Amino acid sequence: MSARIYLLAGGAFAVGTSAYVVSGVLPSVSSELHVSLTAAGQLATAFALSYAVGAPLLSTLTGRWERRTLLIAALLLAALGNLIAAVATTYPLLIVGRVVAAFGAAAYTPAATLFATGFLPPSERGRAVAVVFGGLTFALVLGVPAGSLLGGPLGYRGVFALIAAVAVLFAVAVRLALPRVDAPPAVTLRERFAGVADRRVQTVLVMTVLGVLGTMSVYIYVVPLLDKTAHLHGGVVGVLLLVYGLGAVLGNWLGGRATDRFGSLRTLTVTMTGFVVVIGSLSLTAVNVGGAAVALFVWSVFTWAFNPPIQNLLLEMASGGGLLLALNASAIYLGAGLSAIIGGVVINLFGVELLPPIAAVLGLIVLGLVLQLRRNPQLQDVEHLEPAGVLAD
Repeated sequence: MSARIYLLAGGAFAVGTSAYVVSGVLPSVSSELHVSLTAAGQLATAFALSYAVGAPLLSTLTGRWERRTLLIAALLLAALGNLIAAVATTYPLLIVGRVVAAFGAAAYTPAATLFATGFLPPSERGRAVAVVFGGLTFALVLGVPAGSLLGGPLGYRGVFALIAAVAVLFAVAVRLALPRVDAPPAVTLRERFAGVADRRVQTVLVMTVLGVLGTMSVYIYVVPLLDKTAHLHGGVVGVLLLVYGLGAVLGNWLGGRATDRFGSLRTLTVTMTGFVVVIGSLSLTAVNVGGAAVALFVWSVFTWAFNPPIQNLLLEMASGGGLLLALNASAIYLGAGLSAIIGGVVINLFGVELLPPIAAVLGLIVLGLVLQLRRNPQLQDVEHLEPAGVLAD
């Protein structure tokens, strides 16, 4: 795999850390700005909603931009957002910084995925997607603990300033190491959005929302869940979350390899089957430290193996690659945003231990949609389609 693709993954790590690190600096934000932890937590909501809205909007507005310029501008926009957050002395200004950073991330990730896959044969695109998303995976693994470790000595301002500096460094590296790629041929808005009307695309976007909703509704509340099922808390839970992060790294890698070897739909079938089994039995298996470690690791492997085949499937389906990947990014953040709300409702009505079975039901629905794609005569050949210009928007 080209070193340039790993550079793109580094940029994804920078913008991804911007998203995840906020969880680790919430105490610092609450203390320094004199706001409640609940209010500080809304920084994550602001980022998620801004990303969801910004991804398809920015993909459309930047459709005629030269591709390397777009990547640099996205990284610099993310850096600007984090710089605003670093100098913010009021809560509203900090929110503004999070919104700007989210727009930068929303512009970067779909564009980087297309750039990484645009020069590769179909047999290697799954791994390329996995490498780029590997940057986001490492951001998940390192972002929250880094925020927790650095938030004390540096404060939230120092943490956001550090992320801004990293984003600028990757922008410089992209300028020096990546070639120019001309913008795709001009297309009308009607042509740009034609792929969205495809029932296959709509099915995949629904799969993304439900899949993310299923796993995140459990992950967000995994701390009280582990306390309920295994009476685990404190540092032990922190170690278990690190185990989850390691599983995410492996799952993302396996998802890319399997997609290239077996195809998107076959990989999704196995991934969702494993997810349903593991998540559905989580309350029964995570009853002690050992069981919880194994369960969280395997759950994470199947969860993070989901991204590469989904991204690759969209590239196989239509020529509007940039917009479709942007819409899928919006679907991811929509699912993540809904998960906190729905998870909270389930906990209030039925208790935290019912979250895994409900997530398994959502996984079964996604699995059913995958099988529909494989059985439907109009859709079953999708894995054999060649992308009609993967650098198109």
